[in-house]
Amino acid sequence: MAFTGPIEDRLAIRELMNTHAHGVMTKDPEIWGSVWADDAHWELLEYPDLGGFSGKEAIVGAWVESMKVYGLNDMSKPMVYFMEPGAIEVDGDKATATAYTHEVYQHPETRKIVRGTGRYDDQLEKRDGKWLFVRRDYSIVHEQISDA
Repeated sequence: MAFTGPIEDRLAIRELMNTHAHGVMTKDPEIWGSVWADDAHWELLEYPDLGGFSGKEAIVGAWVESMKVYGLNDMSKPMVYFMEPGAIEVDGDKATATAYTHEVYQHPETRKIVRGTGRYDDQLEKRDGKWLFVRRDYSIVHEQISDA
């Protein structure tokens, strides 16, 4: 996978990834939810007990609940969260992408600090002139856990 397709589409997809991260950092469901298609699917591969979430409403609802327990300083601050594209391939009004996350948060049960890297494998579609995620599969690449 590489960076292929029109640069304006690749830039729009990169900005979609940045919007996702901005929504996490601000804990803003409107911003975070704006990146999803109404019929999207979000799969958290490392958490099979959760299953996947289908439909924007279910996805955003699940995310809002998770943001209640994933943060820093006993949830008084949002988690630190950045996302970088590893690849974006655009083919007309469809695209695939890989994105990597950098995350720092307090584990909701142990209260230990987790510094992690995750990977999203994405499918996107351009609908009414706007790129949206139609499927995101998340997996953990690396985690470092410490007391502070």
